[in-house]
Amino acid sequence: MSANSQPESNSLWHSWEIDQALNLLKTDADKGLTSQDVQQRLQKYGPNELEENEGRNPWEILLDQFKNIMLLMLIAVAFISGFLDLMAWQAGEFKPGEVPFKDTVAILAIVIVNGILGYVQESRAEKALAALKKLSSPLVRVLRDGKLMEIAAQELVPGDMILLETGMQIAADGRLIEQSNLQVRESALTGEAEAISKRANLILPPETALGDRLNLVFQGTEVVQGRAKVLVTNTGMQTELGKIATMLQSVENEPTPLQQRMTQLGNTLVFGSLVLVAFVVVGGIIQARGFGNIRELLEVSLSMAVAVVPEGLPAVITVTLALGTQRMVRHQALIRKLPAVETLGSVTTICSDKTGTLTQNKMVVQSIYNNNHVYHVTGEGYAPRGDFQFNNQTIAVEDDPQISALLVAAAVCNDAVLQQQKGEWRILGDPTEGALVTVAAKAGIEQDQWNSKLPRVNEFPFDSERKRMSVICQVEQVATGEASLTDVDPLIADMTQSQQYLMFTKGSPELTLARCTQIHSGNHAAALTEEQRQKILAENDRMANKGLRVLGFAYKPLTEMPSDTAETSEQNLIWLGLIGMLDAPRPEVRAAVQECRNAGIRPIMITGDHQLTARAIAADLGIAGEGDRVLTGQELQHMSDQDLEQQVDLVSIYARVAPEHKLRIVQALQRRGRFVAMTGDGVNDAPALKQADIGIAMGITGTDVSKEASDMVLLDDNFATIVAATKEGRVVYTNIRRFIKYILGSNIGEVLTIASAPLLGLGGVPLTPLQILWMNLVTDGLPALALAVEPPEPDVMKRPPFSPRESIFARGLGAYMIRIGIVFAIITIMFMLWAHNHVQLVVGENLDPQRWKTMVFTCLCIAQMGHAIAIRSNNKLTVEMNPFSNIFVLLAVVVTTILQLMLVYVPPLRAFFGTHWLPPAELGICIGFSALMFVWIELEKLFFRITGRTTV
Repeated sequence: MSANSQPESNSLWHSWEIDQALNLLKTDADKGLTSQDVQQRLQKYGPNELEENEGRNPWEILLDQFKNIMLLMLIAVAFISGFLDLMAWQAGEFKPGEVPFKDTVAILAIVIVNGILGYVQESRAEKALAALKKLSSPLVRVLRDGKLMEIAAQELVPGDMILLETGMQIAADGRLIEQSNLQVRESALTGEAEAISKRANLILPPETALGDRLNLVFQGTEVVQGRAKVLVTNTGMQTELGKIATMLQSVENEPTPLQQRMTQLGNTLVFGSLVLVAFVVVGGIIQARGFGNIRELLEVSLSMAVAVVPEGLPAVITVTLALGTQRMVRHQALIRKLPAVETLGSVTTICSDKTGTLTQNKMVVQSIYNNNHVYHVTGEGYAPRGDFQFNNQTIAVEDDPQISALLVAAAVCNDAVLQQQKGEWRILGDPTEGALVTVAAKAGIEQDQWNSKLPRVNEFPFDSERKRMSVICQVEQVATGEASLTDVDPLIADMTQSQQYLMFTKGSPELTLARCTQIHSGNHAAALTEEQRQKILAENDRMANKGLRVLGFAYKPLTEMPSDTAETSEQNLIWLGLIGMLDAPRPEVRAAVQECRNAGIRPIMITGDHQLTARAIAADLGIAGEGDRVLTGQELQHMSDQDLEQQVDLVSIYARVAPEHKLRIVQALQRRGRFVAMTGDGVNDAPALKQADIGIAMGITGTDVSKEASDMVLLDDNFATIVAATKEGRVVYTNIRRFIKYILGSNIGEVLTIASAPLLGLGGVPLTPLQILWMNLVTDGLPALALAVEPPEPDVMKRPPFSPRESIFARGLGAYMIRIGIVFAIITIMFMLWAHNHVQLVVGENLDPQRWKTMVFTCLCIAQMGHAIAIRSNNKLTVEMNPFSNIFVLLAVVVTTILQLMLVYVPPLRAFFGTHWLPPAELGICIGFSALMFVWIELEKLFFRITGRTTV
């Protein structure tokens, strides 16, 4: 057996006798292992700890940022620019006061800033495994060499005998040897909040689900009651927690759609620019009939390379995603990883838990059946407000002793407490029992008052085999001799039949009814007929088919305190009735599910509940139709991955599903090309959350492990919040496409303008790399940020999701950028020719003959302002839009225009950026030519409207 391997059949401990388990592990239940055994097994099995795969270290992540093809091109441009500046400096070509190497420094600064932005986004450490490790107990009590000692949890080995007590965290998986009233909370592992009663002497079938292995305990769970002796069966990575760690580490992080699109964009831009540079250089050499102008061509090439790279785009995208996260927090969705904001907009399938996400996680009594009558109960949550209706007519329960007796039993045979805190009604205890206390309070039966009238003196707790609980109450006044039965509450007098004690029983309707021989009818007990018994069972089935959780109630008068076991005491009971309750759907979820349907998103319910309950809730919410198939965890367990893949598009309800099945469901959906959002709260959900395209953890009920493995945390555990976040994701992606159109359309125009200068023989580069950086960062960046907060379009959730695998240039965006870039270039080149000729004609005015370059620079920058205003809508004319619906665009245009004019008219800035002072008339002509860009885009909208087409 290899190191870190564990005993064979390590998943079958629950199906073996205690002696078999002890023999297999060669250990003694009373003395434990010997010191020699421990050393051998530590060598054999390894320490009891979770192992972590080595990930990328921070330096590797940082260096990876500079493998981006656009940054690599900028780095090359920076070094070539620095080399040219060095040559010019040595040749004495720099004017007095002119700063050398400023282009190089500026470009490298942009490279470093973009590298840091990428590093910050990628360097978030994977903390899911660290959160898993916190679940392991640091110290344990163990029997070794016949002595009780305390050791570090890492030193445990299979065969060790550990002792558990209330409050302890379990440090390894194990088989119970002895147990006394042991209850273990396994919510961290299974997601189930209720503590599980454990029993050592059970032998369970091999196929028993993890949550039902009542004779085993698991690492990372907590003892909430009782004590036990446990045989350690598995340690380290072979525990159930270790298996989760293995699955977590086997799930590879795939790049998000946005990251894939940005990679594609970078590759396309760099390839296109290199082709254009080659064309310009070759064309320039041919035109000059030699290499005499090679330096000018190099300068042109550098300017083109800087122009083609949208240096401000990474920062704009990061800020846009950050703004999206802030808006989502207002909708109760916390985004843990920035790219997830945009990724949400691509979701095609939402797999949601039921309890607490689709429902309120508050059991509410909806139906009562007794004496052949069915009563409907109204009201929501735990507020004790609601009516009792019979045949759609409200009735007064206090006038009906039949219902009153049933509700007294519901209030007294109960361990939950109803409280009002800060105006909100809450339950302390089990939600099912909370629903019973609440429905009794709706009828005016206050739990405190009846507990004083009928104080509890003994009980038979709920048992998973009996599926019942009973409480024995004393009739206080009779017991103390303070009053005769005639002075006691009439309801109690009728039920006690002159006895001193009453036993109330609740539990499984079938098993409770089987113990009844009489039925409470009116104010007395009568023999229970077979016909009545069949009617009760039929009503129980009817309620269950509606998805209700049904409990049966009975009572029994006693002359003395029972000294027998529950098995013998719970005989000859008097039947009271049935109460059916439901974890009611959240009121807002129906509308959210419909919004999903309208948006082309398929909602799927995944729950550990019974299939009938799941079907009823799913049908009520519109997730599935009445006849839709329900796939159970047991069926899923026996399906191959191929069979499951064939079924996932047909199944909208998964019931009795263990958390580990979620991973298979996600993978099957992804193989079908679906883009999946998955919710979860337990430790076992973590692999599925990490595998999903969007992992969504519960903020209220979720474990630290599930939150660390997720992309998003629901602060209110509400399905409607997922839909709201999905809408926000669509808005973010739409706005990202909008400002990419804006930035790259302008950049293409810049590149073509720069490329044309040497071919037109204008004698110089119209824009320096520093000026281009200014345009890309400021005159592009500020309006782009403003476009990032453009409000959603009316139809944003009335269309199917765009394919997450679509190209960044899909749906006409690439054609738009090329078209607008060419128009941009034509306008600017026409203006550049005029400006060059104009300056040559007026050179005698003692103005700098190179100021035509400043005119081109100013025209390009101000033209982009018109582009920003027009691009807010694809189809609406600017005059048809409310200019104040996005006031930030107007502010960005005004501020950017002022900044651009400062570069022309403020002497220090003019000297640094190499611009020239422009007379007002020439500035006016610049603005006039710039306005042509706005006019063109508006005319395009009119043309597309007339022809019945839409722009991208």
